[in-house]
Amino acid sequence: MKISPAAGKPADPSMLVNVPRLISAYYALQPDVSIAAQKVAFGTSGHRGSSFLTSFNEWHILAITQAICQYRKQQKIEGPLYLGIDTHALSEPAAITTLEVLAANGVETMIAENDEYTPTPAVSHAILTHNRGRKEGLADGIVITPSHNPPEDGGFKYNATHGGPAGTDITQWVEKRANEILENKLKEVKRVPYERALKAPTTHRFDYLHHYVQDLGNVINMDIIRDSRISIGADPLGGAGVHYWGPIADFYKLNLQVVNDIVDPTFRFMSVDWDGKIRMDPSSSYAMQRLIGMKDKYDISVACDTDHDRHSVVTKTEGLLPPNHYLVSCIFYLLQYRPDWKKDIAIGKTLVSSRMIDRVTKKLSHPLYEVPVGFKWFVDGLIEGSLGFVGEESAGATFLRKNAEPWTTDKDGFTPALLAAEMTATLHKDPGEIYKSLEEELGVSTYDRVEAKATPEQKAKLGKLNPDQITQKSMAGEPILRVLTKAPGNGAPIGGLKLETENGWIAARPSGTEDIYKIYAESFKGRDHLNRMLGEAQVIVDAALK
Repeated sequence: MKISPAAGKPADPSMLVNVPRLISAYYALQPDVSIAAQKVAFGTSGHRGSSFLTSFNEWHILAITQAICQYRKQQKIEGPLYLGIDTHALSEPAAITTLEVLAANGVETMIAENDEYTPTPAVSHAILTHNRGRKEGLADGIVITPSHNPPEDGGFKYNATHGGPAGTDITQWVEKRANEILENKLKEVKRVPYERALKAPTTHRFDYLHHYVQDLGNVINMDIIRDSRISIGADPLGGAGVHYWGPIADFYKLNLQVVNDIVDPTFRFMSVDWDGKIRMDPSSSYAMQRLIGMKDKYDISVACDTDHDRHSVVTKTEGLLPPNHYLVSCIFYLLQYRPDWKKDIAIGKTLVSSRMIDRVTKKLSHPLYEVPVGFKWFVDGLIEGSLGFVGEESAGATFLRKNAEPWTTDKDGFTPALLAAEMTATLHKDPGEIYKSLEEELGVSTYDRVEAKATPEQKAKLGKLNPDQITQKSMAGEPILRVLTKAPGNGAPIGGLKLETENGWIAARPSGTEDIYKIYAESFKGRDHLNRMLGEAQVIVDAALK
């Protein structure tokens, strides 16, 4: 990856998105469904795009929302729909469009008190709370967010009645229906003016903030954090949780300070990411420069991305923790300090997450559940209580309540961030120190990810590889022990390839949004070995694609 000279530096004014033009394009430009890039396309986290590129415009939102209304009717989903939005510039107009369609279709819709921004975990939490013990009148939800994507992007995702991201069967149905509605020039769309939608008998105000905040004590040990007086600095990164952190501190009497409460759709306060773009990515050291600068001021410094479904943790001893390192520390702690969890509870990981997770889970004699990329694969296990903690290498995670019931079935940025303070207070060691001590026992991991160009045809081919197409027997001087195109945990296709050796692994996956494929790699023999693996992996993948 070529690192931009602007990476890690404050955003230059010339980089800032022109918000009036962005919103004008949302209303003015209409997609051409004969162009693939302008169609509705649900990836692992819903439909994303930019109004400048005619990939996220009012027509898309009208069509997707109408398709969801039709899906609800077909499935007899008759409970309320919980609607949340983040702070991206396109989220507000998209929320207005969405409500106009939901009201016209008679959908009971829960919008936030005082038009407050609503984090993804607060929507998941609300759905699960409503549906607990019910068999009829089930709720679902929509979150309007492109997650950590740049300021010019918009995003729209559907959360099913289980509270988590809708599975492929649902999203493919909605995507197909939405594109048919677009092709038919929106003739099927029901819509009322926004003022009427707000006053509709089906539109209700819901206090997401206090419902979520006041339940946090059932998943995090707030008493020990309060009594320890550990200092916490929280940076919402101008995101949907911006007004949540203060009430959390007040309600639980924590020594927590919100370091930035600015909401600015240009996100001009961010440092620039690796590729020269503004991106609110908690897993990027380039984007997290301000948080890293808080290292010596607070015992624990935390940040969350724009919809607050991902976390970032900085400790005094280690600075910014790589996401994989922090996941390992969380697992090590939770499996020992949640006595009401099942003794044989499993840990869920995506197949591009660190093998250190495998090692610490085995050390503590718990099973591992390895799935393809995408949080939807964890939903059933969280609801059943068979999965205690689930996480992915891009700093997304959630875990069960203290009583082993589900908390959220979507990623939650708040709870892993607060868990850093709980484990520091309990063990008198911060998560960075915990990981270092595990490294001494379980080995030192070196992890990286690179990208390579690929045509749409090559990407499609990569997504459908089978193990027989890999003829190489070794990688970086070690025999290849396993060639995977399906995840070990659930047998689902991984949409790519994973090769494992005794001391390392590589995984290659096509990007859902760009003409590239990504290669993830991890070695327990150091950086030189990792670099050899990455180089040879690219040759192996390129050969398979030919």
